[in-house]
Amino acid sequence: MERWYFDCTLADLQNQSSETILGHLAAKHDFALDHLQRESWINEIKHLRETLTSISKGHLFFEYTIPRMGRRADIVLVVGATIFVIEYKVGATKFNTADQRQTIGYALDLECFHEGTHDRRVVPVLLATAAREQRSQLPDFGSGVCEIICTNGLLLRKAVLAASNIHDSPIDPMVWAKARYKPTPTIIEAAMSLYAGHNVADISRSDAGAVNLTTTAKAVSAIIENAKQTDEKSIVFVSGVPGSGKTLAGLNIATARARQHEEDHAVFLSGNGPLVEVLRESLARDQVDRAKTGGESITKEQAIRRASSFIQNVHHFRDEALRDMDAAPIERVAVFDEAQRAWDQEKTTKFMRERRRANHWEMSEPEFLISAMDRHEGWCVIVCLIGNGQEIHTGEAGITEWFAALKNRFPHWQAYVPQSQDLQASEIHYINQNVNTKSRPGLHLSTCIRSFRSEAVAAWVNAVLSADAESAQAVLEKPSEYPIYVSRDLQACREWLREKARGTDRVGLVASSNALRLKPHGIHVKAGISVKNWFLDWEDDVRSSQALEDVATEFAVQGLELDWSGVCWDANLRFTHGAWETHKFSGSKWMAIKKEADQRYLVNAYRVLLTRARKGMIIFVPEGDTADLTRLAAYYDQTYEYLLTCGVLPLAEHSEAARNFLPNTPPNKIPLPSITA
Repeated sequence: MERWYFDCTLADLQNQSSETILGHLAAKHDFALDHLQRESWINEIKHLRETLTSISKGHLFFEYTIPRMGRRADIVLVVGATIFVIEYKVGATKFNTADQRQTIGYALDLECFHEGTHDRRVVPVLLATAAREQRSQLPDFGSGVCEIICTNGLLLRKAVLAASNIHDSPIDPMVWAKARYKPTPTIIEAAMSLYAGHNVADISRSDAGAVNLTTTAKAVSAIIENAKQTDEKSIVFVSGVPGSGKTLAGLNIATARARQHEEDHAVFLSGNGPLVEVLRESLARDQVDRAKTGGESITKEQAIRRASSFIQNVHHFRDEALRDMDAAPIERVAVFDEAQRAWDQEKTTKFMRERRRANHWEMSEPEFLISAMDRHEGWCVIVCLIGNGQEIHTGEAGITEWFAALKNRFPHWQAYVPQSQDLQASEIHYINQNVNTKSRPGLHLSTCIRSFRSEAVAAWVNAVLSADAESAQAVLEKPSEYPIYVSRDLQACREWLREKARGTDRVGLVASSNALRLKPHGIHVKAGISVKNWFLDWEDDVRSSQALEDVATEFAVQGLELDWSGVCWDANLRFTHGAWETHKFSGSKWMAIKKEADQRYLVNAYRVLLTRARKGMIIFVPEGDTADLTRLAAYYDQTYEYLLTCGVLPLAEHSEAARNFLPNTPPNKIPLPSITA
């Protein structure tokens, strides 16, 4: 299926009638053609003809799909060796900042994910037909994505003529247009696209290097259909490495069931409050924008209500099930995100007795959630999305509690597990203890797709946190477009991030929730953030991640992503004499963490922070202060030096020496006994 509505040469643009072109566009349009859209296309065609008159070299594509963003670029124009991405604002008198961001975002998307655009020159053009020209000269035509051209048409003509005279190897327009597109959307972008009716195959990578999310969807769908036909109660475990697309897989399953089997009342549940808040807000904003574009009207409140029925906080689902302990929930299919973070019996019992006055409560969260779904007569399905090494808070039980509940109370449930040996020994113990299990292919996602420029980031992070510098350095020595820098200067880190933020790229500072001695640097982890503003708004809002003022902790960012991150490292996790030491700041001093579980939570917190960035990261390690006993240089220096031995480059003002930096001495492989996840 073609990604564009209509294409023609610039010569054909002058020869074909507007009615013919309009007919082709209307035939491909997914929605009823409203007056505004029709007039917009007519004006674009007329303006292009007038602007590019007498220019015959070039090929136009109208309404070219940008799958990752769930949008279409108005015009893509291929001229010689240059690709123009043109966003029209008919009648606009100003070059809106949001429109510029969107146009650059389209260009960056093509450069990153469209194989025909790799290593080609891409020129983003924002065309406001009633605006005054901002400049008379063209920006430099370098390689990659060039500086945006904001014009009413004059500079577009100059740019096309200039591109015609560049003698680089020309692009075959139709070969380019049909080249493979391998987008890797953020979870926010994916949720909006899936919610709007797109298929996961349209917005996810399909290369052999990543497990096909469609395979997982088909495997789970087959289990659900079998449950419906046989009246079986099933629980499905979908596992995956950090950033492998577990949440995306869950959203895809839930949206597909909601569209194709509305009577199943599929729901996506998560105990991750920030993730739920951000996804609901993004879906609501997007729905309002799409309705406005289509000439419809929907209020923000209506959009929020719709999104809230599809994405729910698992604790609200639990509370609803508590109101009537006999009634089955309306949902037959429940997808639980981050199921490894479900509460164990001790934490659940304490909460229920103190907050819900359930004095006789003795169930873990998994046990109660299964019991709620078990009230259904006949079939129902629970899909548990699990990730090892992701437990970051006291009382998070891993997936052990799910198998314990199946073994002790629900032996009649059929469990489906991945074929791979991803499950840990404690879980395997329960599987082998009379839990009714069947393994199925397609239920484990083994490849990180969040960091699309380097799928080895998860392996590097694991090596770093395992004190295996040799393995970590080996990972970074392989060719990669994923930069990792380290600096002792926070302002330099901010400048690096601002330099990287182009178009719709999102940047932000992250730190551990107990990084309390970063406060002298202006990093207040206890201040809290407004997650929806932090993740969805832009630099004109000081609450946004783009402002690089508010810092997010592991609790706010788990399950969500940035394009470029600044990881702020404190002395709670410090590298000392060849091993990691774990500490907690309490009162006015650091205290060593003794409990193994708490050590694991801290290491996993840094694992979350180090795996948030899709394109690259910079790590800030303070210099320390000899006058402050809580921030001694000794607490930070060895961590900085260790990161260098792991292959991280010192920022060093982007010098050539920094880019070519290699440690002089080989690092030693250092075992880390009890605190690795």
